[in-house]
Amino acid sequence: MQLDLNLLTALNALLEEGSVTGAAARLHVTAPAMSRSLGRIRKVTGDQILVRAGRGMLPTPRALAMRAEVHALVQQAHRLLSARQSLDLAALDRVFTVRWHDALTAACGTALTTAVREQAPGARLRLSAEPGTDTPESHRGEVDLESSSGRSALPDIRHRLVGRDRLVVAVRPGHPLAEGPLSPERYAAAEHLTVSRRGSLRDSVDDALAAHGLERRVAAAGPTAAFALRLVLDTDLVVTVPDAVTREARDHLGLLTLPTPLPLPDVPLYLLWHQRYDEDRAHVWLRDLATETVQALFAPLNA
Repeated sequence: MQLDLNLLTALNALLEEGSVTGAAARLHVTAPAMSRSLGRIRKVTGDQILVRAGRGMLPTPRALAMRAEVHALVQQAHRLLSARQSLDLAALDRVFTVRWHDALTAACGTALTTAVREQAPGARLRLSAEPGTDTPESHRGEVDLESSSGRSALPDIRHRLVGRDRLVVAVRPGHPLAEGPLSPERYAAAEHLTVSRRGSLRDSVDDALAAHGLERRVAAAGPTAAFALRLVLDTDLVVTVPDAVTREARDHLGLLTLPTPLPLPDVPLYLLWHQRYDEDRAHVWLRDLATETVQALFAPLNA
């Protein structure tokens, strides 16, 4: 049987008013129309709902048992379908899943978490590692906000460009490359390290070197920026990393950074989310807050 959800509103009015006449007046319909609705509700539920008791009507035991749940459902439907209400951050109770690149989480995770706690104390963040590819969770909208260096291939994933990072060369203090001018040839001759969750030994640097007739040797691939920077600190390996998102980690380790000796493309940084959240006011707040937090990283680059 196909259900008419308007019956839920009628049922709520009948249970709260306790009479056909009162429910009809409440919903601005005629008493015969409400009586017909009661007949349909009885047929659907298999219960009388309201029974005669003298001049009035009394709810059946089943009607009493369902009254609170029916009221809650109707209220929820009104919230879902009514005009958007202003967002009350102080009352927001929600868990947001943020899946960012490890370097971005290290650079911005503390600031984002602090800002969320200050503005919406009841909201919670679940920070998880970025997998590097589109996932079923992304497609289903189970991840609130992701980071990426490119736009998603999924048509229902929205994107926002929040900044462009430049690449720099990170080496340990006293590294031979830090002595004298860094030419493309000296850079290519060093042993390199890539950052790749998939373990790739090649990236955009190799393409830029090839355009100059040069080739480098990549000795290892690290799964995270944190691992790569730590390895560089203890070896003569060289890693080429985005400046803004790894700056704090490099400074903490005491690494040296050198400008790249040949033109390399900037690294775009996108925030991604499922289209289901486009008009979600809490989500709009989260992604605007995340945008502000991330863009603060790039302020020194644009100064």
